[in-house]
Amino acid sequence: MTNLTNTEVNEPKERLNFVEEVIEEAIAKGEKRVQTRFPPEPNGYLHIGHAKAICLDFGVAAKYGGVCNLRFDDTNPTKEDMEYVEAIKEDIQWLGFQWGNEYYASDYFQQLWDFAIRLIKAGKAYIDEQTSEEIAAQKGTPTQAGVESPYRNRPIEESLELFEKMNRGEIEEGKMVLRAKIDMASPNMHFRDPIIYRVVNHPHHRTGDKWKAYPMYDFAHGQSDYFEGVTHSLCTLEFVPHRPLYDLFVDWVKEGDGLGDYRPRQYEFNKLNLNYTLMSKRNLLILVKEGLVSGWDDPRMPTLCAFRRRGYSPESIRNFVDKIGYTTYDALNDFALLESAVRDDLNKRATRVSAVINPVKLVITNYPEGQVEAMEAVNNPEDPEAGTHTIEFSRELWMERDDFMEDAPKKYFRMTPGQEVRLKNAYIVKCTGCEKDEQGNVTTVYAEYDPDTKTGMPGSNRKVKGTLHWVSCDHCLKAEVRLYDRLWKVENPRDEMAAIRKEQGCEALDAMKQMINPDSLTVLTECYVEKYLADAKPLDYLQFQRIGYFNVDKDSTPDHLIFNRTVTLKDSWAKMNK
Repeated sequence: MTNLTNTEVNEPKERLNFVEEVIEEAIAKGEKRVQTRFPPEPNGYLHIGHAKAICLDFGVAAKYGGVCNLRFDDTNPTKEDMEYVEAIKEDIQWLGFQWGNEYYASDYFQQLWDFAIRLIKAGKAYIDEQTSEEIAAQKGTPTQAGVESPYRNRPIEESLELFEKMNRGEIEEGKMVLRAKIDMASPNMHFRDPIIYRVVNHPHHRTGDKWKAYPMYDFAHGQSDYFEGVTHSLCTLEFVPHRPLYDLFVDWVKEGDGLGDYRPRQYEFNKLNLNYTLMSKRNLLILVKEGLVSGWDDPRMPTLCAFRRRGYSPESIRNFVDKIGYTTYDALNDFALLESAVRDDLNKRATRVSAVINPVKLVITNYPEGQVEAMEAVNNPEDPEAGTHTIEFSRELWMERDDFMEDAPKKYFRMTPGQEVRLKNAYIVKCTGCEKDEQGNVTTVYAEYDPDTKTGMPGSNRKVKGTLHWVSCDHCLKAEVRLYDRLWKVENPRDEMAAIRKEQGCEALDAMKQMINPDSLTVLTECYVEKYLADAKPLDYLQFQRIGYFNVDKDSTPDHLIFNRTVTLKDSWAKMNK
């Protein structure tokens, strides 16, 4: 019998996701090498869904001493651009990962072309001149076999000649395709003579006009994995039915290749689906091009650059991905889980500062005119090493309008006549009244302070139930504050958009306009922040005390400070939408 120490008994066993289990089983059998790849198409900016794939691809490679390469799937030159290539690399590095090698599917265009020629010569591929509609109709249904193309058995030399013409630019787009000859009666629709090459008369962002015939994704993907030495090809669940074709093409390219028994294996995991979120790059592009958002990095977008601009930390996104895990079945995750992960992380790293976003003046009537005190403010109570900074206190302050009520209910613990509250880091004050304009709006609140209750003094131990934040009128900075909320007012915008389009017969743009949350952005221009924020920079993590987490927007300047709300202090959305 094996004796276990207390540490071994009490130490929780590490939970492995199913991909890690596969890798560990392979290692146990002597397969030591682990190589993955992250293969985005450079046709848009990465979104939060890509973060899940990035964490898995790079994470398992790092865990098992392997390498994860970055490979751009650049087989569609009409939609791809170097702007997206650079943005993708920036996002991966911001998340905290670094690739081993940088590859492109276009690196293998010659090898893929040579492989296609080999298939034609072996009678495994042919040129089809039918329209895309005719090809689709002849493929049949999952319960009905397809019909063979009239060009399926055309002479090999003829297909070779036409294939060359496709690449020389002598064939118009859509007039010819190269199809693999597999099985038109296969129950797997992907085996029914899939298209593997088509004509695209558009310059490629890397190869220029060298190629006119471009490989399809299913043809380029597995072979690129094979050429690079990928061991674990990790894809999302929609590629499950593609896996047999992936394996078949790998078998075909291996024939006579001389690389021995090595082969990549495809494994599928569930996508990251979030409610109140639309993540299709096609639809995100519509939002950008039609001006419904300010750009790919609009803080309401689900792109990684948008989350970065809004103030999400890379650690919070990685923690969220780790929390929801990887499975082989789809699920819809609550956006509140992501926001909770952001709060948990920012609570540990955000600097606490004072900001008043809906101001009303507070005058401490018995405080000496012209006197200014420097009060000590803790930067982060969760981090003793974060230090402190000073904030000026004076006779006239800005306070939150919502923190005052002239006729308050019994359990109101903020500013109201006759009641004491503490001004954070300063004194206990008692409200003595207010002044209003002709419309009845409060313009000034009056209070008296107790000089013996300064924070840190013996008299400061007196208990009061309310603590309010403030900034000194003469020692603060004016700022613009942008309050961001969810872009969509419906829980499942993808399905809702499909339903609207079906019912109304409208385009995607018109459906989107009906679903956008009108309160997704509120801009406040009369806000005040403490002078400590004069040197704050984009990506600095801040907590506006009692309001929420914020960061400095990239468009902020010393003369026009702009702050973005990252997330509220608590989840208020669920309560509002019950």
